[in-house]
Amino acid sequence: MSQHGGLGGPGGESLLFLTDEQLRKGIEAMFFAYRGFTADPDRILENYAYGRAHHRALHFINRSPGTTVNNLLSILGVTKQSLNRVLRSLIEDGLVESRVGRRDKRERHLYLTQKGSDLERDLSEAQRNRMRAAFRAAGPEAVSGFRQVLEAMMDADMRHQYNRLKDAGA
Repeated sequence: MSQHGGLGGPGGESLLFLTDEQLRKGIEAMFFAYRGFTADPDRILENYAYGRAHHRALHFINRSPGTTVNNLLSILGVTKQSLNRVLRSLIEDGLVESRVGRRDKRERHLYLTQKGSDLERDLSEAQRNRMRAAFRAAGPEAVSGFRQVLEAMMDADMRHQYNRLKDAGA
């Protein structure tokens, strides 16, 4: 135990008492990690004149084929206008297909085309490779701790949506 009553490690950082400086370092690490995490897909997306919103839409449509536009709006937390702009370009470019709902004709169900699946796979593979290397370097305890920290940072609504996807097990 460290002098602050936490579980101090080799770095002497307590898990129960973190200084503003330690928190600042964590925030900065997260900013730079996010830049790294998005850098590879950003390079791929440049070839299509797409941005990160397109990537997120492709990811979650791939994750839940047939998801509705309203469900995607809820997951992404963007405005309807913003999502419609993204979906319009993905549909026009032949990456996403929108089908009218069988039970409710007002609903639009979204599916990736083969072209969309190929792009999504390239984007995700770039991120999986980076994450796999980081997880291997950090070790299994760090992987578990990292996931716990990320989940603890989510608002209740976000955590609920995350758990629904996680529990779907796909």
